[in-house]
Amino acid sequence: MTYQWGVVAAFLYGEIALLLLLCLPLVSPVRWNKVFMISVWNRIAAYWNKTFLTIIVILIVLFLDAIREVRKYSTVQLNEDKPHSSLTSMDHIQMKLFRSQRNLYISGFSLFLWLVLRRLVSLITLLAKEMETEKILKIEVANSNEAARKCLEENEKLQLTLREAKHSTGEHLCLITNEKLTVEVDQLKTALKATSEALFITRNEIAAAKKHSEELKKEYELLVKEHEKLQQQAGASSKKAL
Repeated sequence: MTYQWGVVAAFLYGEIALLLLLCLPLVSPVRWNKVFMISVWNRIAAYWNKTFLTIIVILIVLFLDAIREVRKYSTVQLNEDKPHSSLTSMDHIQMKLFRSQRNLYISGFSLFLWLVLRRLVSLITLLAKEMETEKILKIEVANSNEAARKCLEENEKLQLTLREAKHSTGEHLCLITNEKLTVEVDQLKTALKATSEALFITRNEIAAAKKHSEELKKEYELLVKEHEKLQQQAGASSKKAL
């Protein structure tokens, strides 16, 4: 294996190890996001896109070169099927073909895993942000529920207080009304008693006046009778004098 393919193979092994490490369920995406947010990565972030594109271009070039080598040695293998070819040349071609196929797999998987690694890091970062947002939302929802529960409790207490105040006010008003009615009833009783007494006195006075009027009427009738008698006597006396 040449130096460049050794570097690509080491890069592939590093990608596999890093992907396995990122896929471990023991480390949460929030912790990985904290690792990604270290100041060192922030300094490298300015060169990250350029580095990513450069590595992709290099891997694509190596992948295309590996494809060319595979096609080259596959064609040689097909054309070398002649009776004069030696076993040594066939072994050499098979070895070249095996190496070119190996380089093809190494470069292809390196390119594929490099894209997968970038996508996985992006998804982990996005998932970590979503988890932090969800945590914040849960806290806000819990605070909102607690505030709503306190408001309901205060509302119930206020309604209970208003009911008690209304009930006590109603009882107080009833007591005041009863006291007023009692006073008014007493006043009416007193007025009725005074009216009854006045009516009784008036009736007695009317009865006495009626009795006195009858007596006066009798006396008047007696006087009228005496007057008539006197007139008759006076008439008789005048006749005798004539």
